[in-house]
Amino acid sequence: MAVKIFIKRTFSTEGLKDASAMLIQARKNAMSHNGYISTETLVSHDDPCEIVVVSMWQKKEDWDAYAASPERQANEQNFAAILGAETEYQIYNMGM
Repeated sequence: MAVKIFIKRTFSTEGLKDASAMLIQARKNAMSHNGYISTETLVSHDDPCEIVVVSMWQKKEDWDAYAASPERQANEQNFAAILGAETEYQIYNMGM
């Protein structure tokens, strides 16, 4: 069953300028992994430092494999340097 992963990040004001390039690179990395379907990036209307990435995968196991990959772990370390808060994850199944 397809899943959507909601990844909420709140960047520091100083880190926001680097966030765009880093998010694009993270998307490029995800695209090469099995099960990847799509990604959307949403910016809060009220707080431009709050960004939610919605990543869609064919199944949760595909997401898990990508999440554990060395390249994603490296990306997360880079994000951590410019975040103002912990990254939050929520996983939703598509359909009922």
